[in-house]
Amino acid sequence: MTQGVRGTRDFYPEDMRVRNWLFERFHSAARAHGFEEYDAPVLETEELYTRKAGEEITQQLYNFEDKGGRKVALRPEMTPSLARMVMARAGALALPIKWYSIPQCWRYERTQRGRGREHYQWNVDIWGMDGVEADAELLSVLVQFFQSVGLGSADLVIRVSSRKVLEEVLGSLAISGDTFAQTCIIVDKMDKLPADKIEAQLSELGLDSSSISTIQSVLSINDLSSLASALGSDSAAVGELNALFALTDAYGISDWVEFDASVVRGLAYYTGPVFEAHDRAGELRAICGGGRYDKLIGTLGGKDLPATGFGFGDMVVMELLAEKGLVPDLTNGVSDVVFGMGAELRGAAMQVASALRANGRSVDLVLEDKRMKWVFKHAERCGASRLVMVMPEEWAAGKVRIKDLGTGEESTVAVEDL
Repeated sequence: MTQGVRGTRDFYPEDMRVRNWLFERFHSAARAHGFEEYDAPVLETEELYTRKAGEEITQQLYNFEDKGGRKVALRPEMTPSLARMVMARAGALALPIKWYSIPQCWRYERTQRGRGREHYQWNVDIWGMDGVEADAELLSVLVQFFQSVGLGSADLVIRVSSRKVLEEVLGSLAISGDTFAQTCIIVDKMDKLPADKIEAQLSELGLDSSSISTIQSVLSINDLSSLASALGSDSAAVGELNALFALTDAYGISDWVEFDASVVRGLAYYTGPVFEAHDRAGELRAICGGGRYDKLIGTLGGKDLPATGFGFGDMVVMELLAEKGLVPDLTNGVSDVVFGMGAELRGAAMQVASALRANGRSVDLVLEDKRMKWVFKHAERCGASRLVMVMPEEWAAGKVRIKDLGTGEESTVAVEDL
């Protein structure tokens, strides 16, 4: 019984230190751009995720019937919960809404490198702005985070496209409705499946070889001038993307961003610019992804509101940071270890520890009788900067002995001077 449920993780203290370090950088990048944090229940109604039947995510739900006979599910993503919250206060929220969260999400899928059945996902969203300025702001948030953990544009790239590219291509082929949605799901797997399997799946949807060839040709384009040639200079998709890339220049992040028509994202609710971050070596899954979803609330029964956002899982980026040697070696944050020599000085040691804590120090108090050798090793394991020893002779004189664990120097200090 020592193993957790398959696909889940235990976080021992050393793991929590790294997780907190990562999450604090999520918090910092979002707050630096004026976003506010929110949260929602991990348990939602199943209907919130099954309105778009056929999407892969509906096959990955941890869903069940509760004791009241209600069909519920553990959230596989945060965006539907966010949409529900915005709908609940429709008209009362000041726009634009700039919110972020770091929820735990659950999906029943095959476990592999960088993907479990539970993960934490940093979500950053802007609601109420229909211009690409909002999408550019999200890209700036991402770049600030990557820089804060030591990654550079040589390590990874944010690939950008627009769902309007695929809309225009499929529209020219008279493909729409459910077939359009299913096509998006299939072409989103182009970098994961062999070309013949992609062709076979598209054929099953009823697409002929000429249409499949056209789709593959356009989605292989990786520069905007070639896209303009393929779609025409009056293309709405081309105009939108040109505007977005101009804004990345203004933010000074153009080295991080590239156009890639093959980025379409699999979820049906995307409507405009979409993007994914990948390691330059191409060895890992997408680090994060997102895009514009202006019509999501309409699918949930509300009045549509323009929105854009991204989801950023905690697992793949940690794989990349480990490869680059960027995962920090963190201590538990203890400033001082306090030790009273002998049971008769335990109360005195507690007084000293309390005085230090009252002055903002993080203190680990040795609560048992231990040998000095053990105490020294314990202080080193804690990463403490000082060992404060309450000794009989010094305490009788109103003093304690302090060992600086960095220099090894010892000194005697009056208790009131601690």
